[in-house]
Amino acid sequence: MICEFCSGNTINKKVRRQHWLHGQLYIVENVDAEVCTECGERYFHVKILEMIDRILCGEHIVKEKIGVEIVTM
Repeated sequence: MICEFCSGNTINKKVRRQHWLHGQLYIVENVDAEVCTECGERYFHVKILEMIDRILCGEHIVKEKIGVEIVTM
């Protein structure tokens, strides 16, 4: 795949994704993505995003909980 921002090539990698669902922030590990080797832009297939939603809406194992600060500029 070619990156739409810098025209670099992408490779398939497992990444950590920040994912919002129903007003709650989740960090999901080991997510398949196409990542640009030049600028780092990440692309996710819609089926992967739908799978994340299904997992988070059902029973799922929580590896760790962290606090997050929200700051306004």
